[in-house]
Amino acid sequence: MTKFSDLKLGPKVQKAIDEAGYTEPTPIQAQAIPAALDGRDVLGIAQTGTGKTASFTLPMITQLARGRAKARMPRSLVLAPTRELAAQVAENFDTYAKHVKLTKALLIGGVSFKEQDALIDKGVDVLIATPGRLLDHFERGKLLLTDVKIMVVDEADRMLDMGFIPDIERIFSLVPFTRQTLFFSATMAPEIERITNTFLSSPHRVEVARQATASETIEQGVLMFKASRRDRTSSEKQRALRALIDAEGDRLTNAIIFCNRKIDVDSVAKSLKKHGYDAAPIHGDLEQSQRTRTLDGFRAGDLKFLVASDVAARGLDVPSVSHVFNFDVPSHAEDYVHRIGRTGRAGRDGKAIMICASSDEKNLVDVERLLQTEIPRLGDPVSEPAPVSEPASEPVPAPQSMPAPEPEPDSPPSQAEADTSKPKRGRGGRNRKGPGEKPSQSGRRDEPVVGMGDHLPGFIEKSFEERLAS
Repeated sequence: MTKFSDLKLGPKVQKAIDEAGYTEPTPIQAQAIPAALDGRDVLGIAQTGTGKTASFTLPMITQLARGRAKARMPRSLVLAPTRELAAQVAENFDTYAKHVKLTKALLIGGVSFKEQDALIDKGVDVLIATPGRLLDHFERGKLLLTDVKIMVVDEADRMLDMGFIPDIERIFSLVPFTRQTLFFSATMAPEIERITNTFLSSPHRVEVARQATASETIEQGVLMFKASRRDRTSSEKQRALRALIDAEGDRLTNAIIFCNRKIDVDSVAKSLKKHGYDAAPIHGDLEQSQRTRTLDGFRAGDLKFLVASDVAARGLDVPSVSHVFNFDVPSHAEDYVHRIGRTGRAGRDGKAIMICASSDEKNLVDVERLLQTEIPRLGDPVSEPAPVSEPASEPVPAPQSMPAPEPEPDSPPSQAEADTSKPKRGRGGRNRKGPGEKPSQSGRRDEPVVGMGDHLPGFIEKSFEERLAS
């Protein structure tokens, strides 16, 4: 079996690996590191949690150990899709390069440009950045990329999802053509394959697992959810989530709960806290300082539930996450693999539970088609007893109405009778007709209608000859 000592890494790098307690590389590390040390381009395809970060940090540190960076001209560049992933890559460099005199800078949003400019001006060996912030520095004239010897693109498929591909293509045009490129992705969408064909030169392809597969150490399940009423969907879905959490008992030590929308991240976190669960949200609209505090608290074990958008789905290395809950079925099937990959890392067992509403069933079909297997269905965890119905009370009999007394003879009419005897008048004094009523000529409905034959004008009673004579 391959050991790290067999990979011909630098002695100072090997010392840092030994101090970190690692002896055997993961499959992607065992295959990618030798090719990277030989100066070849590398195309790495592997599911999340397989050790891709060390696959490029370890050979980079070994190769950069000799030489010195110039002001504003970094010697290597690592592109990451999110601030959190970029910060994690920086932590890996700190761990493995502690015996090597290398300088680094982290260019991410939410941090002062002034502090980042100061680091770049001194010259950095390793520049770790998100695409947007990197281009911001370049356009301000604070950065030159003409001395980049090694370029790394991490989580390329996530870059595609976030719309960074045009930025990536522009950055490729700014670095030297003779650079070495290390390109890592969990899936190979057609657009990703086009980029690799364009910018990588005869890459060493490393594929350690079928594209977009889940780790076998992760137990999966899905709850088919249907709300009792449409306006109760959110509250009943949150109630189902709490029941799923409670059903895990002591097996659940901590968990990441993923939502599709940022507004749902805040809503779910608020609901959990209201019901006594130790939870906090993390998504792209929060301040970077708050995101960092929340993530640090979760890593340290001070926070039990991290409610996240997909900003936390890729590359975040928290080794001991026991559970992942998908509050929603991801819109993109590949995101399901990345989400549940937060648990079951480094050979540990994990559990991933998903809630599927009726509107998400199409997305569930896409996920199962990608996995090439059916996710086991779970029973309804909401088992609260039905409310006890109170016995129906006996109907109260309606009060008997007393017969109205007969009016005394010659008694004056009551006010109501007087009102009904008056003709109804509308606007302008015109008589109002009730349904089916025709007012008489005098306007009183109680008078008989006088018609033809009751009284006739005299000229009609005369014969035709008499009318001619007159």
